[in-house]
Amino acid sequence: MKIKVLKKTSNELKIEVEGEGHTLCNVLQKVLLEDETIETAGYHIQHPLIGNPIIYVHTKGKQKPEATLREATKKMRGQCKEFRRSFEKALKEWQGK
Repeated sequence: MKIKVLKKTSNELKIEVEGEGHTLCNVLQKVLLEDETIETAGYHIQHPLIGNPIIYVHTKGKQKPEATLREATKKMRGQCKEFRRSFEKALKEWQGK
């Protein structure tokens, strides 16, 4: 995965993420919007077959956008681990029937 910074200010960050699509970006946007220090977070893909997503984060000024992005990715990681544990438990319960 290659990431290119397109714009960075004290409260804005715009990055291009090569080789990703809606799956990663949609989850990231959802997690970012749960953060009360975020004013706006979103992404767009100019063309679904050839476009790379552009992710945009705008904070209310209380926290740097790159810090909020780091925190969001940590939260996503935790959610993935929780899902995996729940899934493994459900499989074991199903196999025990």
